[in-house]
Amino acid sequence: MSEQVVSRPGSGSPESLSPESLSPESLSPESLSKWKRWAMLAVAIVVTAAAHQGIGDSTIQVDGERFIPNPERARFAALGFKSVVADYYWLQAVQLLGGARSNFSDLNVAIARLVDVTTTVNPWVDHPYRFAAVWLTDSEQSVRHANRLLERGVAYHPLDWRNRYYLGFNHFFYLDDAATAARVLSRAIGLPGAPKYLGALAARLQANEGNLETAAAFLIEMADNAPDGYARAEYLKALDEIDVERSARVLDDAREEYERRRGHDIERVADLTAGPHPVLSRLPPAHPHFPGFEWTLDDESGQIVSTFYGNRYRVYVHPLDAARHERWRLDREARSAEEGGRPSAGHGGARVGEGEV
Repeated sequence: MSEQVVSRPGSGSPESLSPESLSPESLSPESLSKWKRWAMLAVAIVVTAAAHQGIGDSTIQVDGERFIPNPERARFAALGFKSVVADYYWLQAVQLLGGARSNFSDLNVAIARLVDVTTTVNPWVDHPYRFAAVWLTDSEQSVRHANRLLERGVAYHPLDWRNRYYLGFNHFFYLDDAATAARVLSRAIGLPGAPKYLGALAARLQANEGNLETAAAFLIEMADNAPDGYARAEYLKALDEIDVERSARVLDDAREEYERRRGHDIERVADLTAGPHPVLSRLPPAHPHFPGFEWTLDDESGQIVSTFYGNRYRVYVHPLDAARHERWRLDREARSAEEGGRPSAGHGGARVGEGEV
């Protein structure tokens, strides 16, 4: 066979190319590196296509186009290219959401399944876990599915405080479970990059459950082991709030006793120490360190509050969020009744992807 003669661009003389000259051994180091990258890309594309083809027909269909595989089958079919296959399904989730113009909640089932596939094939991914936490909030089942994904993220990224933060937030804000939220957040304290307010927030969540002494003990320990003076001061400030809340609860009990004795509520907090047979001999200080403040009845809630803080020591819940908590609770009870008293879907320890979101 005759050799092909070509001219190199920019040169005046032709040079010959033979099959041997195109072999990897004859290339320069730079050309060889490029050749290897293109070869790996080609193999990755082939393997991804083969993996997708080999997943089988255990899929669901979205918008008549998108097919989402069973996570375990996808992991098995990915072979040695788990990162490539996981990235493929992660991009599918991002594109699905990015292409939607309305009715985002209609996409949550597909998004949940795509993120489940992504994190099953390659559980070392990072952002998809928190992506699910942000978007899967349309129902209690969606939130619990997101929480199971976040728990997987915590297992594979134990030093990342963010997954624990989102998990704790979901437990409190969406599931009305302050005790679990406090426990989850407390494990994020001290992790690299974790904000210093997590300790005080965890204590406030514990106080939301009525457990002031646990919250106080938690803060004392945090203050004793604070890494610097600023952090210690923040924990001590939170302890002052607990001290004031403890006094406010004493006044709440005295208020109930006053109403039992007199047959009507107090008009002002000072009524608790008034009259020939007062309920209290004196009022506790409205702040443990700063004089000049007093106890008053909040105009909106009617609660006894210190004028130093102006509110009670608990995490504020908006009425709309409280209404959602109640609605989800009633739905949960209705489902449980329909199932003959069995725990409702989403409450058990089912693995991610083993049920509808």
